Amino acid sequence: MSVSQRAGLELAEAAYAKINLTLRVLGRRPDGYHALESLVCFAGVGDRLTLRPGARLGLDVHGPRADAAGPIDHNLVLKAAHALADRVGGLLTGHFSLHKRLPAGAGLGGGSADAAAALRLLAHANRLSLADPRLMAAALATGADVPVCVDSKPRWMRGLGEILSEPVRLPPLHAVLVFPGIPLATKDVFAAFHQNGAHNMTAAPASSGFPEPDSEIALSALLEWLARQGNDLEPAAIARLPAIAEVLGAVRAQAGCALARMSGSGSACFAIFASQESAAAGARQLSARTNWWVEATSLGGG
Repeated sequence: MSVSQRAGLELAEAAYAKINLTLRVLGRRPDGYHALESLVCFAGVGDRLTLRPGARLGLDVHGPRADAAGPIDHNLVLKAAHALADRVGGLLTGHFSLHKRLPAGAGLGGGSADAAAALRLLAHANRLSLADPRLMAAALATGADVPVCVDSKPRWMRGLGEILSEPVRLPPLHAVLVFPGIPLATKDVFAAFHQNGAHNMTAAPASSGFPEPDSEIALSALLEWLARQGNDLEPAAIARLPAIAEVLGAVRAQAGCALARMSGSGSACFAIFASQESAAAGARQLSARTNWWVEATSLGGG
């Protein structure tokens, strides 16, 4: 297909929410950034990004969360497009349109997922492999969480986000995502983490005890292992925003909730339920009693 033919097509990609099932802070690097380790998966809910190849590079944002997406010029979709164009001569770009559903500042990786979707769209329009090192370099240059979002498969993410394991096979997980409506900045959470003496920082990787059989991990084994893990940033985030503790308490009180935890460094939490029906019922109860953003979904990816 020629460039002119490709330029006539509108391409679309889903940008799924990123969920940190675990998050361990392993230490602070000489450059001031933190070395992390996280088991990441993806939810069945997210934003939607389209590309009209051949048009002038640009972006419009609409949808229920458009107002919280920030200035267009600072959007990671355009940052990703520029980063790839810097690395691929003659890159065919175009106009992006983003339907924004995921809340900002929630720790769900919405901006990173959008940027990764932009890279997938540009890869498709330019016949680039997702494994092209230039694409992955552009992903990392855009943001630490962007590389793991490129193919949206469950993986261990380490370092700043640039060290990714092979995909991990997880059982289907029925979940509810809850955002209390108040965003939380990563820098503020890390500031609180260090103000509290970073008492949760450890050099012991969580993955050392992770069950890794050749076949898919059984749900019971995964839940048992997850119950022994945590999110090292959760106490600091709660100190900054006590509403997170309120969310966790409300979610854990729902029938069928097997585990609830904060995701990433934002204020959103996820809960794993025993069944799709109990997750849907829990979401209905929470939506009826609060003004929080609540979504029943599945967790996995790929």
